[in-house]
Amino acid sequence: MTADLHFACDTPLTRAGAAIDLRARQLAGGLAALGVDDGDVVAVLLRNHPAYVDVIRACRIAGCFYCPINWHFKPDEVLHLLRDSQARVLVVQADLLPALVGLISAGLQVLVVDADGADRLPAGAHPYDAWLATQPPYAGPPRQPRGHMAYTSGTTGRPKGVKRHAVPADQLEAQTAALREVVAAAFGIVPGVRALVSAPLYHSAPSLFMQQALDQGALAVLAPRFDAEQTLALIEQHRIETVYLVPIMFVRLLRLPAEVRRRYDLRSLRFVACTGAPCAPEVKRAMLDWLGPVVYETYASSETGMLTVQDPASARRKPASAGKPIAGARIRIVAEDGHACAPGEQGVIYGRQPAFADFSYQNQPHARAAIERDGLVTLGDVGYLDEDGYLFICDRACDMVISGGVNIYPAEIEHALMSLPGVADCAVFGIPDEEYGESLAAVIEARDEGLDAERVRRHLEPLIAGYKLPRRIDFVARLPRDDNGKVAKRRLRDAWWAQRERRV
Repeated sequence: MTADLHFACDTPLTRAGAAIDLRARQLAGGLAALGVDDGDVVAVLLRNHPAYVDVIRACRIAGCFYCPINWHFKPDEVLHLLRDSQARVLVVQADLLPALVGLISAGLQVLVVDADGADRLPAGAHPYDAWLATQPPYAGPPRQPRGHMAYTSGTTGRPKGVKRHAVPADQLEAQTAALREVVAAAFGIVPGVRALVSAPLYHSAPSLFMQQALDQGALAVLAPRFDAEQTLALIEQHRIETVYLVPIMFVRLLRLPAEVRRRYDLRSLRFVACTGAPCAPEVKRAMLDWLGPVVYETYASSETGMLTVQDPASARRKPASAGKPIAGARIRIVAEDGHACAPGEQGVIYGRQPAFADFSYQNQPHARAAIERDGLVTLGDVGYLDEDGYLFICDRACDMVISGGVNIYPAEIEHALMSLPGVADCAVFGIPDEEYGESLAAVIEARDEGLDAERVRRHLEPLIAGYKLPRRIDFVARLPRDDNGKVAKRRLRDAWWAQRERRV
């Protein structure tokens, strides 16, 4: 079954499933004509747009990966992903292209979405819709279906591409069935479902949600951006059964006046899928009180896939938990000396979801090897399993911050800060934020008395995406340090989290 797509905007765009399939087959054929081969990469620099759906489905036919790029990125950040992924084609919205002109290599084919005409494009670029209309559907040999190649930032300050291995043809049917079991438990996606997503498709979880909604659903609704009241209107209008949301969206929905929330009929809703960031227990309780037992939280990552689900009943009984392992997922808590932790004992969380094919980090096999132990991988989160097998996330061993569902690695920001004359040293870390869950704080040890927060922000703005800019910037005469001389960032961070039910 192939879902219809409604692109929710001022004038909704509706396309039947047959039309979606034809466009996908034409795009797959066009990519093959451009030289895209089995296992190659297509970079995607788009907002939530119908062309994204073309790419998602075409890459399964053409046997290539699509590499989503955050459209908020600055040119240097985009350029790194284009080079590191070795993308053969870039699909980009017209208004995002000018900042990249002069940076794109001559060998990269460019397809421009929402282009006014070929005469306004750089040499070698094609207006997407006009180009697509001339492409015959893919007619080559069957290729192994691929998915997204997500980039996750690392402690070195540069993102790493998560590239999954191809599933052998004789295992594809079993793997597909296993993945469907996972997305049913974590996303509520089952055959014939009516689904809504408004989170950016450049993130892994919304991208997978849309892939599966298109493959299995009767209706898929893609909103160009999240708007709290519009979300309620779309649920009512399209009788949505499952919706993908992240905690910051919960907060904004709950801030709607009670009379606005009562205005919409939400009785069709049976599943709210939440992942991307830990949800504060009090926020989840408020959502359950409002919507009833339909809120499900998942602990997941681009590397591991979905490991746990906390269902509505356990959310009441164990509000700070991330749930229990699902669909054959393996989780092990490992102490510093390498022993497996007993129930209730904190350690580093290692996990594996067998429904997802194994992966490598693009061009960084050493980084992939460094996070593995006995076939399981870790992203540095610290937690424990209780006597009932429920997972609790207590802290992060690494520096990653999740703000509004977006992963941010402070090392990247610290590197940019250190390039500013007058900064002797610095520390960037996450602090509690009632709306975003976490926000960024920077503490700077300055050698220049004239250095102030405004000058720091002006320095950072052209270097990193806006959502990575620290909201709070403080200056100290001397940063605290460990015995080895390293900045004691943990001491700075812990002062902010001491009284919190959750430390992440």
